[in-house]
Amino acid sequence: MEAPEKTAEKSTCGLCADCRHVRRVRSQRASVFYLCQLAVANSSFPKYPALPVLACSGYEPLNG
Repeated sequence: MEAPEKTAEKSTCGLCADCRHVRRVRSQRASVFYLCQLAVANSSFPKYPALPVLACSGYEPLNG
């Protein structure tokens, strides 16, 4: 069973919540941005995708 905060994150940001290519970036004002590290090598991936991400060809689950 998932923690409530993880379930809330999945509904807010979609696939990025548990993708192995995401890096969470916190601003000084405590906002959280989801940086797609695939964008570094492949410009077809947005650096900061519009959320929620419901489909992504680069998605790889962290635990899988």
